[in-house]
Amino acid sequence: MSKYEAIVIGSGIGGLVAGALLARYGKRVLVCESHTIPGGAAHSFSKQGFHFDSGPSFYCGLADRHSLNPLRQVLDVLGESLSTVPYDPLGHYHFPEGTFPVYGNSKRYRQAVAKITPQGAAELEKFERRLLELYDGLREIPTFILRSDWQLLPVLLTRYGLSLLKLLPQIGTIQSSVGALMDRDVKDAWVRRLIDLECFLLSGLPAHGTIAPEVAFMFGERTYSEIDYPIGGSGAIVDALVRGLQRWGGELRTKTHVDRILVENRQVRGVRLKSGETIEAPIVISNATIWDTYTQLLSPEDLPSSYRQESLATPAIESFMHLHLGIRSDGLENLTGHHVVVHRSDRDITVPGNTCMISIPSVWDANLAPEGHHVVHAYTLEPYAGWTRDETYADRKQARSQPLFAALERVIPDLRERIVLEQIGTPLTHARFLRRHQGTYGPAIAAGKGEFPSTHTPISGLYRVGDSTMPGIGVPAVAASGILCANTLVKPEQTAKLLETIGRGV
Repeated sequence: MSKYEAIVIGSGIGGLVAGALLARYGKRVLVCESHTIPGGAAHSFSKQGFHFDSGPSFYCGLADRHSLNPLRQVLDVLGESLSTVPYDPLGHYHFPEGTFPVYGNSKRYRQAVAKITPQGAAELEKFERRLLELYDGLREIPTFILRSDWQLLPVLLTRYGLSLLKLLPQIGTIQSSVGALMDRDVKDAWVRRLIDLECFLLSGLPAHGTIAPEVAFMFGERTYSEIDYPIGGSGAIVDALVRGLQRWGGELRTKTHVDRILVENRQVRGVRLKSGETIEAPIVISNATIWDTYTQLLSPEDLPSSYRQESLATPAIESFMHLHLGIRSDGLENLTGHHVVVHRSDRDITVPGNTCMISIPSVWDANLAPEGHHVVHAYTLEPYAGWTRDETYADRKQARSQPLFAALERVIPDLRERIVLEQIGTPLTHARFLRRHQGTYGPAIAAGKGEFPSTHTPISGLYRVGDSTMPGIGVPAVAASGILCANTLVKPEQTAKLLETIGRGV
């Protein structure tokens, strides 16, 4: 008998959720991470006393036990919790014509919009109402009950039949893009641009490419739950999941690079490490991207040719330029933590360098920086094509990071004089340290233009989790992918029993 019942490749949040839940279900699980630290795109790193988030920076519902955030439900099941700092406004959007404060509460949000465009605020209210009605319907069905096989239907019918009936009037909204709903309710140009921006921040795509349930979840959580930041940064989330994995008997091995998934007759039998070690297991779960899984971890003959070609043709979201700074904080007492800067209104928000995201988490957690300093993380879309590590690399890094510096100067005018630590990351940085295809953040599948690849594969025993399996590039989506995968590998009764232990059973 193999020592392990399941091997997870990669310790991103999707992989950790799947591994930790399988351990919670009593499975013998090994998570293999090639990096020296776990977390994937959500890992934290430290330098000269500054503690940086590498990827996600906006969170909601982490400490609220009534939140629909899938990650919150997973932590409950694992018996883990996070210390958080609530805050509102959730941030400021800086457009060329002025700055706009963004509040979680929908009423305050619309009041801020009304100061710019009263008619747009009225249209926004109607638009929001449609999405909040969808959220109200979805909240009765816990994400944790979901699975990715035929057994989901009887679970929903027997346990949540009434909730499904309530959702019937929402079928049209569920299947719509946000853009279609926006076209129906919103004519004001400024509000349309605002909706486009929020969709882009959520999914990497504008409103017409974003599915409605994603934004319904965002509006609902912002309105009914708590906007909060985890003490210790994104690394605190990773630590909690690792604790949960190990608490229930799972194992994490860092500096353990999986070189190949071993397959015989379309049946997985384990993995081979770069060191040459072979580890057997009847189940392997890849937290690598769809492109890396099917080109780096599998041989071409392991998959049906047409399936492989179709999968590898999945469009990808561009990579990013990242700017991590340590700055002096004197005189910045009223600084807020989240900012989005749009440089030019006559350019699409998806143009690289035009929309810049900024996080200054030491505003909420002073321990992330030395006394008298702040940590800053800014990032913007950047294509992978054309990047090479040659004699021009350093100069290109400086040139392509200038939109980020300019964005930060909208928030902190004397920023450059305050810098004590500077690190610039490129798509090559992202691809190298996270081992992600071209440094991408996941598929760019627009609403109505195709289905996201399933957690299933044509290879028996091989599954996938992460941002290549669910819409949305954020933490809730990848956490949900881990839930679906783990639940699919156990009986529905086992899932129902876990829900009852945290008081969410029906």
